[in-house]
Amino acid sequence: MALLLSFPVTGQERDIILQDVNEDDLGNVSDAFQENFFEALKQKGIENYEKAITALLKCEKVEPGNAVVHFELGKNYRFLKDYDAAIQSLQKANRLKPNQEWVMVELMETYYLNNDFEPAILIAKKLVPFNSKYQNNLADLYFKSQKYDELLALLDELDAQLGINEFRLGLRQQIYTMTDNTPAQIQVLKDAIKATPENEMNYLNLVFVYSAEGMTQQAFKAAEEMREKFPSSKVVHLALYKFYLDSNNTAAAVESMKTVLISEEIDPESKFKVLNDFLGFVNENPEYEKDLKEVITLFAESENSPGIYQKLGEYYLLKGQKEQALTFFEMGISGNLDNIDLLQRILLLQLDLGRYDEAARRSGEALDLFPGQPLLYLIRGIALNNQKEFKGAEQILTFGLDYVIDNKKMEVDFLEQLAIASSGLGNAAKAKEYRDRANEINKTLN
Repeated sequence: MALLLSFPVTGQERDIILQDVNEDDLGNVSDAFQENFFEALKQKGIENYEKAITALLKCEKVEPGNAVVHFELGKNYRFLKDYDAAIQSLQKANRLKPNQEWVMVELMETYYLNNDFEPAILIAKKLVPFNSKYQNNLADLYFKSQKYDELLALLDELDAQLGINEFRLGLRQQIYTMTDNTPAQIQVLKDAIKATPENEMNYLNLVFVYSAEGMTQQAFKAAEEMREKFPSSKVVHLALYKFYLDSNNTAAAVESMKTVLISEEIDPESKFKVLNDFLGFVNENPEYEKDLKEVITLFAESENSPGIYQKLGEYYLLKGQKEQALTFFEMGISGNLDNIDLLQRILLLQLDLGRYDEAARRSGEALDLFPGQPLLYLIRGIALNNQKEFKGAEQILTFGLDYVIDNKKMEVDFLEQLAIASSGLGNAAKAKEYRDRANEINKTLN
């Protein structure tokens, strides 16, 4: 039967209903039911799911056995991420109207979102006769629930029916990786190369598997075959640079690493891995530091990521190489002037390395940008004290002390620096007063 509404609606509004539900599935319903049902669809359309549920519950009171109402309740609960309530409503819809594709799909997806893979698998199997596309859902569910034997059997069946394809090969590879079945993993990659010889990543993955298993000669041979197949490839250098490093072919290794880091074809995550190897290499071969800085600049520009310099600075800082860390931090701040964390790291390193002129100048510039940061006043005061500019130190420290709130340790640091400034100005009494205050606070800290 057609759904007849008891109030005027636009053609567009009616289309919305038709997209959501088959009118015949509603059955012969009252005007009050129609009114609330339409309101529910309208509220769902504008993402007011709670109001949609309220309207649907009114429909349920009128027609408690209407499967479409429970179906719509399930959808709205799912949108609210209340998966248990959604499943309960959809199960009821499924009982009232068994073997309806539209209900079963919604129930399968909700089980999936709720990590209830077993019942989702049962439904996916029932959906396959409706459309073979649901075999992909079944494969995904087998994978999620770690039913690898069932998944491999399904993949075999699909390969026999449809021929080998890249998606299923990739899925096999993941299974063999997770189950440490290296021989099978190698074979599936060889099959993938035969099936899709234009895909560079199959060659590259084969190289990586060989390398991980210590099969160096096979790995290098696969990499060389890849380069022959794709002479203009940049991706092949993700494999080659390691072989060059291991064989002490330093010049070729550096060129390969440069190629990777400035290539637009290669994803940032892979580049960072190569960069990490490059850093380790330069750490042992400092004569290549110029090459490192050059390629890092190109990398940061190509990825539009000035944050790379901060990562490099942190790397060197962890290794205790403070000069190197400072160099990269300073490269990073030039394109990221509002990065207060990076700025403070630079200033603290400058103090640590005795670069008081630079610390005084940069902290003064920083205070123009961040006038409420007490650490900047403290750093500037320390730098000025070390330059014996005691009057300027006293002024900046006195001013900055007002910004210290609920930080007793920093307050002590300010007072100790004020004591140094006062001593430098020849005011011993004032210096003692500051030291005494600092000592009193220290007692409360200990």
